[in-house]
Amino acid sequence: MNEADALKLVQDALWAVVLGSGPAVAAATVVGVVIAFFQALTQIQEATLTFVPKILAVFAALLILAPMSAAQLMSFTEQIYGLIETGF
Repeated sequence: MNEADALKLVQDALWAVVLGSGPAVAAATVVGVVIAFFQALTQIQEATLTFVPKILAVFAALLILAPMSAAQLMSFTEQIYGLIETGF
């Protein structure tokens, strides 16, 4: 394994992490921004108001997009096992 192979492997691992965690992070970000606007408009400055909707949004995103994330991680795992099998 040379440097290019190692760099490609790290790049693929980071991409798998981004695709696996992206939906949950995006859902939390969108809900957080919406609640921040709501708090700014209504001047309700309750810190605990943001937690429950964010948790529900993250769980919903994970529930809906879990098959896509699992397929991505499975594909990466098969790629790694294939590299191990062939001796890199």
